[in-house]
Amino acid sequence: MVTITNIINANNVLSKIVKKTPTERIERLSNDNTNIWFKREDLQIVRSYKLRGAYNKIYHLSDEEKERGVVCASAGNHAQGVAYSCYKNKIKATIFMPQTTPNQKIQRVKFFGKEFVEIVLEGNTYDEASKAAKEYTKKHNKIYVHPFDDEYVIAGQGTVGLEIINQLDVMPDYVFMPIGGGGLISGVSIALKSMNPNIKVIGVEPRGCPSMHESIKSQKIVELDQIDTFADGVAVKRVGENTFEIVKKYVDEIILVDEGHICKVMVDLYQNEGIVAEPAGAVSVAGFETMQDKLDGKDVVCVISGGNNDLLRYQEIMERKLVWEGRKRYFVVQFSQKPGQLRKFIDNVLGPNDDIVLFEYIKKNNKEKGPVLIGIEFDTKESAQMLDEKMLQAGFNFQEIKNTDLIYNLLI
Repeated sequence: MVTITNIINANNVLSKIVKKTPTERIERLSNDNTNIWFKREDLQIVRSYKLRGAYNKIYHLSDEEKERGVVCASAGNHAQGVAYSCYKNKIKATIFMPQTTPNQKIQRVKFFGKEFVEIVLEGNTYDEASKAAKEYTKKHNKIYVHPFDDEYVIAGQGTVGLEIINQLDVMPDYVFMPIGGGGLISGVSIALKSMNPNIKVIGVEPRGCPSMHESIKSQKIVELDQIDTFADGVAVKRVGENTFEIVKKYVDEIILVDEGHICKVMVDLYQNEGIVAEPAGAVSVAGFETMQDKLDGKDVVCVISGGNNDLLRYQEIMERKLVWEGRKRYFVVQFSQKPGQLRKFIDNVLGPNDDIVLFEYIKKNNKEKGPVLIGIEFDTKESAQMLDEKMLQAGFNFQEIKNTDLIYNLLI
């Protein structure tokens, strides 16, 4: 198992390669007796902590292994770390990425790896890309650089923990981190607990991808059948063997957060602190917010793990945020096929500042009533909560489309 000595050695290897990213006190979330700090790994050279583990692993390869070349699988951030490390060490790399990987991350991998990297898009999830990468590694006698279940990688990620302790004048009471495969939280928890076993280490996973949560709950590694890949940086069906054992020993609690809550945090970070976080990078802050009432008087660190977000995703991010907040809802409503029905709906159902954002209606001449697909953005949550009663009082028959319904995916 990885030790604090391994992490200190990794820190020496990485001292001239990675940025010592700042740990910043966040005024918006702090008060006179409570300090909330963000460890800004989104400001790393490759905009995530992944460079630390990738470089430490590649540095320790033998000359013969470097000559053979490396292979990795990644949803984006580990790929950038491997690409940068291979460029610096002049090593050839083949990088497998899911076909669902945002284009921004693919372009960044090409930028960092330059002529030393070949990209292969395979599968719809990290796990499918990983399977293809391992088969390719075996067939072509390459070296596989695992994104999380490797002792050198875990030790490299653990250097984030060393920096947190060295940068703060106080010892943190709580540290929140995202969990995907478990490499970051494994390394950092070892570093933190080695220096102060009283630090509470809290892991945070999206509700749509609770692979470590379910594994710890079952006391064995559980492979999920399906996952929500929205937070692609932590979208892993199966956690690592090594990371599972470390998390079981060192992590105090794992909490789940809704994807909509993650989106709300992403918007808050951008609008208030000017931080462009990717979904996985905002997970820790969403976890903190679920426990915020219990943390008065504490020193708390949230690791902003990455900032590789594609701006083209912001429409979906805003959509998920509003739905999670209860400020946007979709319905199929039966309208009588006679003039004035839309006016009746607006006058008797909607609040003065509510907005119709989607309206689809095809008149059917041989029927008394016809269905209308309608989306409404509400001025307040209270207005949204009153809508059902108002529609019933106005005589409208309706059915709400939930974000768990298959047809919902056609709306965003």
